[in-house]
Amino acid sequence: MTRFQNTAQPDWDWWGRLWPTPGETLRALGVREGMTVAEIGCGNGYFVLPAARITDPETVYALDIEQSLLDELADLAALQRIENIEFCCGDARELTQHLPEPVDCVVIANTFHGVGDQAELVKAVFDALAPAGRLIVINWHDEPSEQTTIAGESRGPPTELRMSPDETETAVLEAAGFSRTDYVELPPYHYALVFER
Repeated sequence: MTRFQNTAQPDWDWWGRLWPTPGETLRALGVREGMTVAEIGCGNGYFVLPAARITDPETVYALDIEQSLLDELADLAALQRIENIEFCCGDARELTQHLPEPVDCVVIANTFHGVGDQAELVKAVFDALAPAGRLIVINWHDEPSEQTTIAGESRGPPTELRMSPDETETAVLEAAGFSRTDYVELPPYHYALVFER
């Protein structure tokens, strides 16, 4: 099993320059009140925290392979009095083992490019979703990394790991029985694909 190719956890300052309103981004991609959501590779919670506010009181499952990031997220959730997050440390390719029940939506933000066996991950997500559940994949565009700058510095994964929308869609659709329902540009450097089970 190939470990996720981590491209470093960004700090909140430059995440904020890309995603000043992460909750609005999630809403635009179909995350709604009353949904159960799991985020794979959640890091320290830049999308988990607003997802939990949107879906409250339903549970948001925060999954990451780094316990230290989940600990940081737990501290942030406590400070913000967000109580509907469950923290899961482990491999996303074993997603059904980490979730007590099927979920309505799985979010993979800025990490799909680094997964060693994408087909195995997509199959795990498919199995973890409720009927008509959604998979949202947010990815960096396949531009050279020196062209994706924030505050004057190159940001994002190495160029060779980046995937075009077509490559991402093919990787998902060839792995499991999803259908694509939406494509959303997320300027300046990202796109999102929404799939339905």
